[in-house]
Amino acid sequence: MKRLLVLRLSALGDVIHTIPAVVSLRERADVTWVVEAPYRELVEIVAGVSTIPVRMKKWTREPRAAVGAIASMRHVDVSIDFQGLVKSAILGFLSGARTRYGFHRDAIREKPALLFSNRHVPVDTTKHVIEQNLELAGVEAGEGNWAAFPTAVPGTENSIVILPGAGKPNKIWPHFRELAKLLGSRALVVWGPGERDLAQAISAPMAPPTNLRELAYVLQKAEVVIGGDTGPLHLAAALGTKVVGLYGPTDPRRNGPYGQASRVIDRFRTTKSMESISVEEVVKTLERVLVE
Repeated sequence: MKRLLVLRLSALGDVIHTIPAVVSLRERADVTWVVEAPYRELVEIVAGVSTIPVRMKKWTREPRAAVGAIASMRHVDVSIDFQGLVKSAILGFLSGARTRYGFHRDAIREKPALLFSNRHVPVDTTKHVIEQNLELAGVEAGEGNWAAFPTAVPGTENSIVILPGAGKPNKIWPHFRELAKLLGSRALVVWGPGERDLAQAISAPMAPPTNLRELAYVLQKAEVVIGGDTGPLHLAAALGTKVVGLYGPTDPRRNGPYGQASRVIDRFRTTKSMESISVEEVVKTLERVLVE
Protein backbone atom coordinates (compact mmCIF):
# COMPACT_ATOMS: atom_id res chain seq x y z
CA MET A 1 0.00 0.00 0.00
CA LYS A 2 1.33 3.42 -0.93
CA ARG A 3 2.31 5.87 1.80
CA LEU A 4 0.44 9.13 1.26
CA LEU A 5 1.05 12.50 2.89
CA VAL A 6 -1.93 14.88 3.04
CA LEU A 7 -1.21 18.59 3.42
CA ARG A 8 -4.01 20.81 4.75
CA LEU A 9 -2.70 22.71 7.72
CA SER A 10 -5.63 24.94 8.67
CA ALA A 11 -8.11 26.55 9.27
CA LEU A 12 -11.05 24.75 10.90
CA GLY A 13 -13.48 25.11 8.00
CA ASP A 14 -10.84 24.14 5.45
CA VAL A 15 -9.83 21.07 7.44
CA ILE A 16 -13.50 20.03 7.61
CA HIS A 17 -13.80 20.51 3.84
CA THR A 18 -10.85 18.17 3.26
CA ILE A 19 -12.13 15.28 5.39
CA PRO A 20 -14.48 13.71 2.78
CA ALA A 21 -11.57 13.28 0.34
CA VAL A 22 -9.18 11.94 2.98
CA VAL A 23 -11.67 9.39 4.27
CA SER A 24 -11.85 7.93 0.77
CA LEU A 25 -8.09 8.08 0.26
CA ARG A 26 -7.43 5.97 3.35
CA GLU A 27 -9.13 3.04 1.59
CA ARG A 28 -6.35 2.96 -1.01
CA ALA A 29 -3.30 4.26 0.86
CA ASP A 30 -1.60 4.52 4.23
CA VAL A 31 -2.47 8.16 4.96
CA THR A 32 -0.72 10.62 7.25
CA TRP A 33 -2.14 14.14 7.51
CA VAL A 34 0.04 17.18 8.27
CA VAL A 35 -2.20 19.60 10.19
CA GLU A 36 -1.92 22.42 12.70
CA ALA A 37 -1.85 21.02 16.23
CA PRO A 38 -5.28 22.35 17.38
CA TYR A 39 -7.00 20.22 14.71
CA ARG A 40 -5.05 17.00 15.33
CA GLU A 41 -7.78 15.34 17.40
CA LEU A 42 -10.49 16.26 14.88
CA VAL A 43 -8.54 14.67 12.04
CA GLU A 44 -7.58 11.52 13.94
CA ILE A 45 -11.11 10.83 15.24
CA VAL A 46 -13.26 11.90 12.29
CA ALA A 47 -11.01 11.07 9.32
CA GLY A 48 -9.44 8.06 11.02
CA VAL A 49 -5.87 8.74 9.88
CA SER A 50 -2.60 9.41 11.65
CA THR A 51 -1.33 12.97 11.92
CA ILE A 52 1.84 15.01 12.08
CA PRO A 53 0.94 18.11 14.12
CA VAL A 54 2.71 21.33 13.16
CA ARG A 55 2.88 24.85 14.55
CA MET A 56 3.90 27.02 11.61
CA LYS A 57 3.98 30.32 13.54
CA LYS A 58 6.33 28.82 16.10
CA TRP A 59 8.51 27.41 13.33
CA THR A 60 8.86 30.89 11.85
CA ARG A 61 10.24 32.14 15.17
CA GLU A 62 12.21 28.99 16.01
CA PRO A 63 13.19 27.08 12.83
CA ARG A 64 14.89 24.34 14.85
CA ALA A 65 11.49 23.38 16.28
CA ALA A 66 10.52 22.12 12.82
CA VAL A 67 13.28 19.55 12.49
CA GLY A 68 11.54 16.65 14.23
CA ALA A 69 8.22 17.14 12.48
CA ILE A 70 9.81 17.42 9.05
CA ALA A 71 11.85 14.29 9.70
CA SER A 72 8.65 12.38 10.50
CA MET A 73 7.22 13.34 7.10
CA ARG A 74 9.92 11.37 5.29
CA HIS A 75 9.51 7.94 3.69
CA VAL A 76 6.27 8.72 1.82
CA ASP A 77 5.56 7.88 -1.80
CA VAL A 78 2.99 10.55 -2.68
CA SER A 79 1.89 13.92 -1.27
CA ILE A 80 -1.31 15.82 -1.97
CA ASP A 81 -1.39 19.54 -1.19
CA PHE A 82 -5.02 20.54 -0.55
CA GLN A 83 -3.98 23.98 0.70
CA GLY A 84 -2.22 25.46 -2.30
CA LEU A 85 0.11 27.72 -0.34
CA VAL A 86 3.88 27.95 -0.54
CA LYS A 87 4.26 26.76 3.06
CA SER A 88 2.20 23.60 2.47
CA ALA A 89 3.82 22.87 -0.90
CA ILE A 90 7.31 23.18 0.59
CA LEU A 91 6.41 20.58 3.22
CA GLY A 92 5.39 18.21 0.44
CA PHE A 93 8.73 18.82 -1.28
CA LEU A 94 10.69 18.30 1.95
CA SER A 95 8.88 15.01 2.53
CA GLY A 96 10.83 13.49 -0.31
CA ALA A 97 7.69 12.24 -2.06
CA ARG A 98 8.52 11.57 -5.68
CA THR A 99 4.95 12.28 -6.77
CA ARG A 100 3.52 15.54 -5.43
CA TYR A 101 -0.03 16.50 -6.37
CA GLY A 102 -1.34 20.04 -6.19
CA PHE A 103 -3.94 22.27 -7.81
CA HIS A 104 -3.48 23.54 -11.35
CA ARG A 105 -2.44 27.19 -11.65
CA ASP A 106 -6.05 28.22 -12.36
CA ALA A 107 -7.12 26.99 -8.90
CA ILE A 108 -4.07 27.36 -6.69
CA ARG A 109 -4.02 30.15 -4.09
CA GLU A 110 -0.31 31.04 -4.33
CA LYS A 111 1.24 30.55 -7.77
CA PRO A 112 4.83 30.01 -6.50
CA ALA A 113 3.56 26.84 -4.78
CA LEU A 114 3.48 25.27 -8.25
CA LEU A 115 7.28 25.03 -8.14
CA PHE A 116 7.14 22.42 -5.36
CA SER A 117 4.61 20.00 -6.89
CA ASN A 118 4.98 17.96 -10.07
CA ARG A 119 1.39 16.86 -10.75
CA HIS A 120 -0.91 19.84 -11.33
CA VAL A 121 -4.57 18.82 -11.32
CA PRO A 122 -7.26 20.99 -12.98
CA VAL A 123 -10.49 21.31 -10.97
CA ASP A 124 -13.79 23.06 -11.57
CA THR A 125 -13.44 26.25 -9.53
CA THR A 126 -17.16 27.02 -9.82
CA LYS A 127 -17.89 24.06 -7.54
CA HIS A 128 -17.88 23.92 -3.76
CA VAL A 129 -14.39 23.56 -2.25
CA ILE A 130 -15.27 20.05 -0.97
CA GLU A 131 -15.92 18.99 -4.57
CA GLN A 132 -12.70 20.64 -5.73
CA ASN A 133 -10.80 18.65 -3.11
CA LEU A 134 -12.44 15.44 -4.31
CA GLU A 135 -11.39 16.23 -7.88
CA LEU A 136 -7.82 16.87 -6.76
CA ALA A 137 -7.72 13.52 -4.97
CA GLY A 138 -9.60 11.66 -7.71
CA VAL A 139 -12.08 10.09 -5.28
CA GLU A 140 -15.72 10.10 -4.26
CA ALA A 141 -16.76 11.60 -0.92
CA GLY A 142 -16.29 9.45 2.17
CA GLU A 143 -18.21 9.67 5.45
CA GLY A 144 -16.18 10.66 8.47
CA ASN A 145 -16.85 9.35 11.98
CA TRP A 146 -18.54 12.53 13.21
CA ALA A 147 -20.60 10.72 15.86
CA ALA A 148 -17.45 9.95 17.87
CA PHE A 149 -16.20 13.52 18.05
CA PRO A 150 -18.54 15.62 20.26
CA THR A 151 -18.04 15.77 24.04
CA ALA A 152 -21.15 16.59 26.11
CA VAL A 153 -21.83 20.07 27.49
CA PRO A 154 -25.08 19.59 29.48
CA GLY A 155 -27.58 22.42 29.47
CA THR A 156 -26.78 23.72 25.99
CA GLU A 157 -29.20 21.55 24.03
CA ASN A 158 -32.09 22.66 21.78
CA SER A 159 -31.00 26.26 21.42
CA ILE A 160 -30.83 28.58 18.45
CA VAL A 161 -27.08 29.08 18.36
CA ILE A 162 -25.64 32.44 17.34
CA LEU A 163 -22.05 32.58 16.07
CA PRO A 164 -21.00 36.25 16.26
CA GLY A 165 -17.33 35.79 15.40
CA ALA A 166 -15.49 35.31 12.12
CA GLY A 167 -11.92 35.14 10.91
CA LYS A 168 -12.13 38.56 9.26
CA PRO A 169 -14.06 41.65 10.38
CA ASN A 170 -15.91 41.97 7.06
CA LYS A 171 -17.51 38.53 7.65
CA ILE A 172 -19.14 39.64 10.92
CA TRP A 173 -22.86 40.41 10.81
CA PRO A 174 -23.51 43.56 12.89
CA HIS A 175 -27.15 42.87 13.85
CA PHE A 176 -26.92 39.83 16.13
CA ARG A 177 -27.97 41.88 19.19
CA GLU A 178 -31.28 42.78 17.52
CA LEU A 179 -31.84 39.18 16.43
CA ALA A 180 -31.09 37.83 19.91
CA LYS A 181 -33.62 40.24 21.44
CA LEU A 182 -36.31 38.74 19.20
CA LEU A 183 -35.27 35.17 20.03
CA GLY A 184 -35.21 35.73 23.78
CA SER A 185 -34.28 32.70 25.89
CA ARG A 186 -34.06 30.48 22.82
CA ALA A 187 -30.79 32.16 21.80
CA LEU A 188 -27.38 30.87 22.85
CA VAL A 189 -24.27 32.83 21.91
CA VAL A 190 -21.29 30.58 21.19
CA TRP A 191 -17.87 32.17 21.14
CA GLY A 192 -14.23 31.26 20.77
CA PRO A 193 -10.81 32.66 21.65
CA GLY A 194 -10.75 36.45 21.47
CA GLU A 195 -14.52 36.71 21.01
CA ARG A 196 -15.77 37.13 24.59
CA ASP A 197 -16.36 40.89 24.28
CA LEU A 198 -18.13 40.44 20.94
CA ALA A 199 -20.35 37.77 22.48
CA GLN A 200 -21.14 39.77 25.61
CA ALA A 201 -22.19 42.78 23.51
CA ILE A 202 -25.12 40.73 22.16
CA SER A 203 -26.68 40.66 25.65
CA ALA A 204 -28.04 37.13 25.37
CA PRO A 205 -27.35 33.81 27.15
CA MET A 206 -23.78 32.70 26.47
CA ALA A 207 -22.31 29.23 26.19
CA PRO A 208 -19.42 28.41 28.51
CA PRO A 209 -15.89 28.36 27.11
CA THR A 210 -15.50 25.23 25.00
CA ASN A 211 -12.76 23.20 23.42
CA LEU A 212 -13.29 21.93 19.89
CA ARG A 213 -15.02 18.69 20.91
CA GLU A 214 -17.33 20.52 23.32
CA LEU A 215 -18.10 23.08 20.63
CA ALA A 216 -19.09 20.20 18.35
CA TYR A 217 -21.61 18.99 20.95
CA VAL A 218 -23.20 22.42 21.35
CA LEU A 219 -23.53 22.77 17.58
CA GLN A 220 -24.78 19.20 17.09
CA LYS A 221 -27.54 19.61 19.70
CA ALA A 222 -28.74 23.01 18.46
CA GLU A 223 -32.07 23.47 16.69
CA VAL A 224 -30.42 25.81 14.21
CA VAL A 225 -27.02 27.50 14.00
CA ILE A 226 -26.81 31.04 12.59
CA GLY A 227 -23.52 32.55 11.50
CA GLY A 228 -21.29 33.89 8.79
CA ASP A 229 -18.61 32.09 6.78
CA THR A 230 -16.69 30.69 9.73
CA GLY A 231 -15.31 27.35 10.89
CA PRO A 232 -18.01 26.61 13.48
CA LEU A 233 -20.75 27.08 10.86
CA HIS A 234 -19.05 24.47 8.65
CA LEU A 235 -18.64 22.22 11.68
CA ALA A 236 -22.37 22.47 12.39
CA ALA A 237 -23.20 21.56 8.79
CA ALA A 238 -20.81 18.60 8.87
CA LEU A 239 -22.51 17.38 12.06
CA GLY A 240 -25.89 17.45 10.30
CA THR A 241 -27.35 20.46 12.11
CA LYS A 242 -29.57 22.93 10.27
CA VAL A 243 -27.87 26.26 9.65
CA VAL A 244 -28.66 29.75 8.41
CA GLY A 245 -25.56 31.05 6.65
CA LEU A 246 -24.96 34.78 6.29
CA TYR A 247 -22.66 35.52 3.35
CA GLY A 248 -21.38 38.88 2.13
CA PRO A 249 -17.74 39.04 0.99
CA THR A 250 -17.35 35.30 0.29
CA ASP A 251 -19.05 33.11 -2.29
CA PRO A 252 -21.40 30.52 -0.77
CA ARG A 253 -21.23 28.46 -3.95
CA ARG A 254 -17.61 27.73 -3.05
CA ASN A 255 -17.54 28.22 0.73
CA GLY A 256 -21.13 27.77 1.85
CA PRO A 257 -22.39 25.22 4.40
CA TYR A 258 -22.16 22.05 2.33
CA GLY A 259 -25.51 20.53 1.42
CA GLN A 260 -27.48 23.51 2.75
CA ALA A 261 -27.28 26.02 -0.08
CA SER A 262 -30.99 26.87 0.22
CA ARG A 263 -30.39 28.04 3.80
CA VAL A 264 -27.92 30.76 2.88
CA ILE A 265 -28.63 34.49 2.63
CA ASP A 266 -26.29 35.52 -0.17
CA ARG A 267 -24.99 39.04 -0.77
CA PHE A 268 -21.87 37.98 -2.65
CA ARG A 269 -23.47 38.62 -6.02
CA THR A 270 -24.88 42.03 -5.02
CA THR A 271 -23.50 44.25 -2.25
CA LYS A 272 -20.88 41.87 -0.79
CA SER A 273 -21.74 43.55 2.50
CA MET A 274 -22.90 41.83 5.69
CA GLU A 275 -24.52 45.12 6.74
CA SER A 276 -27.03 44.77 3.90
CA ILE A 277 -28.51 41.56 5.38
CA SER A 278 -31.53 42.66 7.41
CA VAL A 279 -32.78 41.21 10.68
CA GLU A 280 -36.18 40.66 9.07
CA GLU A 281 -34.64 38.56 6.31
CA VAL A 282 -32.75 36.41 8.82
CA VAL A 283 -35.88 35.88 10.92
CA LYS A 284 -37.88 34.89 7.84
CA THR A 285 -35.19 32.41 6.75
CA LEU A 286 -34.90 31.04 10.29
CA GLU A 287 -38.66 30.43 10.51
CA ARG A 288 -38.54 28.50 7.23
CA VAL A 289 -35.55 26.42 8.26
CA LEU A 290 -37.07 25.51 11.63
CA VAL A 291 -40.03 23.76 9.97
CA GLU A 292 -38.06 22.05 7.19
